[in-house]
Amino acid sequence: MRNAWILLGALTICAGTTADPSVLYGEEGAARQQPLRAGLIGLDTSHVLAFTDVINDPAAEGPLAEVEVTAGFPGGSPDLPSSWDRVEEYTSKLREKGVTIYDSIEAMLPHVDAVLVESVDGRPHLEQARKVIAAKKPLYIDKPMAASLADVLKIFRLADEAGVPVFSSSSLRFSSGFQAARRGELPIGTLRKCTAWSPMHTEPHHPDLFWYGIHGVETLYTIMGPGCKSVVRESPERVVGTWSDGRIGVFEARNGYGAEVEGTEGTASAGTYEGYKPLVIEICRFFKTGVSPVPREETIELFAFMEAADESKRLGGKPVQIADILKRAEAAAAKAE
Repeated sequence: MRNAWILLGALTICAGTTADPSVLYGEEGAARQQPLRAGLIGLDTSHVLAFTDVINDPAAEGPLAEVEVTAGFPGGSPDLPSSWDRVEEYTSKLREKGVTIYDSIEAMLPHVDAVLVESVDGRPHLEQARKVIAAKKPLYIDKPMAASLADVLKIFRLADEAGVPVFSSSSLRFSSGFQAARRGELPIGTLRKCTAWSPMHTEPHHPDLFWYGIHGVETLYTIMGPGCKSVVRESPERVVGTWSDGRIGVFEARNGYGAEVEGTEGTASAGTYEGYKPLVIEICRFFKTGVSPVPREETIELFAFMEAADESKRLGGKPVQIADILKRAEAAAAKAE
């Protein structure tokens, strides 16, 4: 470990109780100078190794130097081969990196200050998040945030009720080109259309785009922002959304990652994927400040877009209203509570 816990002001956090936000998040003259201890839930994705290497790099600077991955809970989904066949390997490698492995989420939580839910399967995310939120730990949830929009809504509701900061995002969101396109810095005039793409491997327990197409949809929403009104599944590999101001947003299943934007003065590439580090920096900054880098309304609509794509597919390519998908999910979320 890069540092030991020695500050008196950190003792409340070490004991697993809720600390003053200025101490936890490092705001305005807080006494705390030691890294926040981060715990991983779900050691069945390569992200746990990649994120740990970035955060625990001895040469880390800025927000990365203010967080340290110290703990993990293996988890795993027995009915998902891409989960259970990785857990043992990744758990072993994290132990070799000095990460303490716990037998349950409950056992781990008193020993960490912030949590990354990394389970590759979105289905257990709600129950995993529920435990973290009850413990008052700031929470990042890797993609997909959940396996349904209703569960996404429930996670945000629980976080609101407990006053716990939470966010979810694909790493594609923070690539510099996509961020520049969002800020309107590309020489295309006023944005009229964006076509974003990524691979779209599917998994039977999740809506089509949730599993891997989410990367391209995250890119699309990074550039377009919220405001989509209707969605059409034109083909298994192409989804078209119409925004309230007339802009068009397209997701396409392709090899690789990228986006092209069209405006009143021309077209341009918006760049491509730039690795995990930009996202990990934002996660660490979020743990220190408690401020999400992604508006929750945008995350919610992003998942509504993906569920609408599945609904349009079921309806043979008919348009589906985002408002209808949200209304249905809200009813399902309320019924489940």
